[in-house]
Amino acid sequence: QVQLVESGGGLVHPGGSLRLSCGITGITWDYSAIGWFRQAPGKEREGLACISNNGRVTKYPDSVEARFTISRSNDNKTVYLQMNSLKPEDTATYYCAAGSALRDSNWCANSLDGYVYWGRGTQVSVSS
Repeated sequence: QVQLVESGGGLVHPGGSLRLSCGITGITWDYSAIGWFRQAPGKEREGLACISNNGRVTKYPDSVEARFTISRSNDNKTVYLQMNSLKPEDTATYYCAAGSALRDSNWCANSLDGYVYWGRGTQVSVSS
């Protein structure tokens, strides 16, 4: 069983930075990619970044505007989302998710399809 726990959220001023962490419990081959998503009140959940199981592929949607960077620890137990130049519209609950082990090791996507394990989220608020 794969379990995910997000941390690192909080209140930050506009223009500030945060690094979110996604702690992963489970065997590496029990899941494929790790993705970061967010959901603001009244809006759909959107993908922000993903990294493939083998670490060779990372993808970002155009909406991220190069402000976010995904990476992972050497032991593959933690995936990070570095967020810079934060804006009030980045306020949301941030989630990490793990893809199905049926996907190959190069798979990575910023859509919800294919992700089967989800954390409970961490709140990010950007306000002056």
